[in-house]
Amino acid sequence: MSAHSSAALAPVAVKIVISGGFGVGKTTFVGAISEIEPLVTEAELTERSVGVDDTSAVRAKTTTTVALDFGRITLDDALLLYLFGTPGQDRFAFLWDDLVDGALGAIVLLDTRRLEDCFPSVDYFEDHDIPFLIGVNTFEQARRFDLSEVRDALGVDPRVPVVECDARRRESVKGVLMALTEEVLAQRLAKAHAGSAW
Repeated sequence: MSAHSSAALAPVAVKIVISGGFGVGKTTFVGAISEIEPLVTEAELTERSVGVDDTSAVRAKTTTTVALDFGRITLDDALLLYLFGTPGQDRFAFLWDDLVDGALGAIVLLDTRRLEDCFPSVDYFEDHDIPFLIGVNTFEQARRFDLSEVRDALGVDPRVPVVECDARRRESVKGVLMALTEEVLAQRLAKAHAGSAW
């Protein structure tokens, strides 16, 4: 096989960002699907986080991401996804521009007990015109909402997909990633079609 033909068979590598509020399941999401040992930058919660990080809905949480989470998944022979999880707290927002640079799209995870925690992520991706979807993480203690209620509460564009997921389960996470890639593809095709109409 020639070098040219083997290069043609190499999968396309794309970057996906996993975002959302503190303790919403971003590290768990990346770890559930990554085919490599995920890189995590977890640090112990300390007294300095008291009054800053709201742990009332996630009392068992003792660590937090302070830089990023990183994982990799091969969806098929043609597509390799690099997953970058953002820190959930506003005080680490200065890292977002570097983490998001070059991303194909993003997943905003949310906990229905704390919808407002995902607003900064939603605003960021809307402001930067980055395709994203909302992943409603199914915490056992959380009340179940109809997905249309979640959409209304967030005030996102009707075209933004809102899907339910369990960040602990590989197949559920894979389904969310597939939904995002399909959404990105649909948006790109729509833009190409609109451009060709001129």
